[in-house]
Amino acid sequence: MNHDALAGEMRGLREQVPGITDTAVAAADGMLIAADTADTIDPESLAAIAAAGLGIARRATGVTGRGAFRQTVTYGSQGLAAFYAVGDTALMIVLGDEGIDLERLHERTRPALGRIESILTGTDPDPLAGTPTGSDALVGAVTETATEGV
Repeated sequence: MNHDALAGEMRGLREQVPGITDTAVAAADGMLIAADTADTIDPESLAAIAAAGLGIARRATGVTGRGAFRQTVTYGSQGLAAFYAVGDTALMIVLGDEGIDLERLHERTRPALGRIESILTGTDPDPLAGTPTGSDALVGAVTETATEGV
């Protein structure tokens, strides 16, 4: 796995979406893969909690016939936590402040997830995941409580 490329994707997403405060990528079993978090956040605990939530969310989408789990967003009094499936084996956690634009976050995260999955699996990126252009080229180079899909 290319740790520099993974860090670049996480950093690139943070640069593209104002309001992102922290990011992490974890395996579906809760093991931390990478983190770009503040000192006040324990990334290993964040990864474990996110994986537990992923299991519940996947089960909920399955039981309700809503297809494969994609994402969930939880709002707190000081911002949000968004959890995204990265293929079947990992998840990305994005923490944001109160002013984050959720629509922009989802829009910018979708293509990054495909690239992150490619980094984790060592495969070529999915052409449908999006290729960065223009100001987004940096990402490619380094490259409510609500649940959507439930």
